[in-house]
Amino acid sequence: MADREFTLDELKQYDGQNGNKAYVAIDGVVYDMTDVKPWAGGKHHGNTAGNDLSEVIPHAPHKKSVLPKLPVVGKLIK
Repeated sequence: MADREFTLDELKQYDGQNGNKAYVAIDGVVYDMTDVKPWAGGKHHGNTAGNDLSEVIPHAPHKKSVLPKLPVVGKLIK
């Protein structure tokens, strides 16, 4: 895992808008969604990048099965 630590406020800057990268946190791990086509523009099925989606992913059709395929950029600190 990457060593970078993000606060929730820092994570919000990575919303996939205006040339920003698109990052999401799940269970304390921050993933880079920038090059994931369904996340184009920082949005995917009503969810937006720059947020902690730990409560949302269990309800997604793919659940956590996609996470091992994603680049890890750091961890979310509370």
